[in-house]
Amino acid sequence: MSQKIEIAMPDEVLLGLRKSPQEFASDLRLAAAVKWYETGMVSQEKAAEIAGLNRAEFLAALARFSVSPFQETAEEILLAAREVES
Repeated sequence: MSQKIEIAMPDEVLLGLRKSPQEFASDLRLAAAVKWYETGMVSQEKAAEIAGLNRAEFLAALARFSVSPFQETAEEILLAAREVES
C-alpha cells in the first residue's frame, strides 16, 4: 500500500527550475532520501525505496550529491578496526 502526498508549489519554482511537476516530485523524493540516509534516519535500502530507485541507482545518486555510501565516520571505522586487531 502507498499513500499519495500533495504539496502546493508556486508555479515560479517549477518554471525557475525548468521542471515538470513529475520531474520536481522525483527530484524531491531523491533529495529527501539522500538527506535522510546521510543523517542516518533511514537505511540505504529504505532510502532507495523512497527515491524510487534500486540500490545501485541510489549509490550512483549518493555520488552525484557527494554523500558517502557509508554511514560510519572514518573514526568509527578505525576504532572498529583497532578493536578487531586486539
